[in-house]
Amino acid sequence: MEKGLKDKTGKTLEQWIGIVKKQQLEKHSDIMKFLKSEHDFTHGFANFVSLKTREADAGSFDADDLVELQYKGKESLRPIYESILAVAKQFGDDVEVVPKKAAVSLKTGKQFALVQPSTKTRVDLGLKLKGVEPDGRLEGSGPFGAMCTHRVKLSDVNEVDEELTAFLKQAYEASH
Repeated sequence: MEKGLKDKTGKTLEQWIGIVKKQQLEKHSDIMKFLKSEHDFTHGFANFVSLKTREADAGSFDADDLVELQYKGKESLRPIYESILAVAKQFGDDVEVVPKKAAVSLKTGKQFALVQPSTKTRVDLGLKLKGVEPDGRLEGSGPFGAMCTHRVKLSDVNEVDEELTAFLKQAYEASH
């Protein structure tokens, strides 16, 4: 996106950030409107520059910071996340942990799981298990929509048990 911005506009991301900051705009929508109306930006480039200007995109944080922010005020849930990660990493060296703003993706090239602190008392584990009927703890995807086919709600680290490990391993194996 950054290279395309320079190619399309002739200016670097840093130059555009400077231009936006001179306007003293703070809201995402105001920055978007300014870039689109005054500089003929496409929606995608305006969104990119706005997020970078406000340091509101996941790329403006390192992975550790993203996870810290997810669990701020929800510290009691962090052991659930750590336990899920430990289980997933045992499946193979190809497990990639990708923190985003609201959740952490577990991938092997393809996402097979998503760990998200959804409330102050619950972590949701989203899984990609095509063709598997929801049953018991293994619910429909809920708020994950198309990102995952199923969800398991977790409120205690002890719920990261053999059954959950089996669900996670099944999703991991299906991602290959």
